[in-house]
Amino acid sequence: MMIGLMVLFMAVGLAVGGRSGMVIAFVMAAVMNIVAYWFSDKIVLSTYRARQVTEADHPRLYRVVKRVATQAMLPVPKVYIVPSRAPNAFATGRSPEHAAVAATEGLLELLSEDELEGVIGHELAHVQNRDMLVGTVAATFAGAIGILASIARWGAIFGGQSRDSGRSGGAIGLLVAAIVAPIVAVIIQTAISRQREYKADAEGGRVTGKYLGLASALEKLHRAPVQFNLDDRPATAHLMIANPLSGRGIASLFSTHPPVEARVKRLKELAYQAPYA
Repeated sequence: MMIGLMVLFMAVGLAVGGRSGMVIAFVMAAVMNIVAYWFSDKIVLSTYRARQVTEADHPRLYRVVKRVATQAMLPVPKVYIVPSRAPNAFATGRSPEHAAVAATEGLLELLSEDELEGVIGHELAHVQNRDMLVGTVAATFAGAIGILASIARWGAIFGGQSRDSGRSGGAIGLLVAAIVAPIVAVIIQTAISRQREYKADAEGGRVTGKYLGLASALEKLHRAPVQFNLDDRPATAHLMIANPLSGRGIASLFSTHPPVEARVKRLKELAYQAPYA
């Protein structure tokens, strides 16, 4: 992924402004994503008005998080509840030592103990696998390409004013790059996110033994009468246990999560293979 995005990044940067243009665009994107990486947990939790809870505030959720963290040999993360009827959950934080797990009120009402443990296992698997770091690396390159694509569009507009056929051809090339580059970047980024979801499903199920609990939870979320998109924020869709911003066919290329049916099928297969399922 990094090699492919870097080649695309360098090609667009070189076409637009040479070496200096490429460096400037990369620095801008890198700064934005570094800030997002260091403060992502606070930004996301604040966005959803999540409130931190203790064991006294919400014994059931805190007990499950603590039990799963102990099983995974991880530090117990901070626990938050999101005031929303939309059933969903997410983990955030740059490392296991700075992690936070959040669940919505709707999720806590909808799921049984085993299902909740399966979901928390999935989220702590993201923490254990340092998926926030992987996502940030992907976002850095995708963001840099997005900036270059914007510059390329302007370059194509002004280049197209020239009567010189060579420069006109260059302007067309810039316009094509401006359209194709961000699409390719998003497809690669979301493909990586989908693979991390499969890995978190498997790892969370292995740690907790709740493969079927997680599968049941995903099915419940998929059928929930209350939409689980938490106010339709695409920027944080990849963090959620369930993501409604997907579709079939070509649209599925842009989904940050695999199809629910595929995830449930894999989990059931893993459950039948596990000796303690």
